[in-house]
Amino acid sequence: MAEPTPRRDEPRLRPAPLLFEPAASAADPEHFFDLESIDDPRALLERATELTLAFRAAADRAMEFQAVAAAQLADPRRFDRLTTADIAERAEWTEDYAKKMVEFGRGLMRGGEGPEDTDPV
Repeated sequence: MAEPTPRRDEPRLRPAPLLFEPAASAADPEHFFDLESIDDPRALLERATELTLAFRAAADRAMEFQAVAAAQLADPRRFDRLTTADIAERAEWTEDYAKKMVEFGRGLMRGGEGPEDTDPV
């Protein structure tokens, strides 16, 4: 189950920065953000936890942008408005999930959260 997205008035956590890996390192399936080179289990746990939090924060933020985009695309005032079925197809979602994302996005655009103050998942 996904954790709820923080409210707009709550400060966001500042997770460890996600640094892009050099192409040569990324091509090596054993290489992941240099974690394989950390021998101390305490340091490994700390860095892996930082990365986990950073990826979660990035995923939550990206989902908010998806929701806002879905709400904008579904806006009935747009001449090029898309149906929730069209949005679902483009985003590879179910139509029910697209409807929830549109409502969540509308809530975000109003300055709050979605209809029930939670994320759509």
